[in-house]
Amino acid sequence: MTTDLIAPDPAALVLVDYQQRLMPAIADHPRVLAEAQRLADAAQVLGMRTVGTEQNPRGLGANVASLRERCETTLAKMHFDACADGLLDLVEASAAGRSRELVVAGCEAHVCLMQTALGLRRAGWRVWVVAPACGSRNAGDHALAMARMRDAGIGIASTEMVVFEWLRSCQHARFKAVLPVLKGA
Repeated sequence: MTTDLIAPDPAALVLVDYQQRLMPAIADHPRVLAEAQRLADAAQVLGMRTVGTEQNPRGLGANVASLRERCETTLAKMHFDACADGLLDLVEASAAGRSRELVVAGCEAHVCLMQTALGLRRAGWRVWVVAPACGSRNAGDHALAMARMRDAGIGIASTEMVVFEWLRSCQHARFKAVLPVLKGA
């Protein structure tokens, strides 16, 4: 996987469990949210579907509004692995005419995000996780989750790596529209 680029036409961007009651406990949560928002905004400019998940929303609340509004649909779930609660059906519906790749980010990196990414990988998807847009309560758990997913064949990338690989060239029709998103303008 190390020599491959992220496909410019992933089936979807999946944002896992950026929930109101959870986010204040996430280490450096303002940065994690900002990265997730940049990623979702770039996906929107490029016409990609964004799917969200919420773990036990009655207990943890809905996703942070700024991310929830960027999702085309949001899946309420009780399993840590969103695949067990219908995520596979949602991404399969998105795959028509697109690559069998998914870009994923979320919280907590070592629980719901990792279990969902591993579930997607087991189901035959090529998965890329955007590390700076993922969070855990402590940095050690985040680092271990990234290492474990990498060992399982999941690609680990930054927000800019993902977006520039989606674009492939400065001649892309949406290049100029995406630049302000990346610059935070």
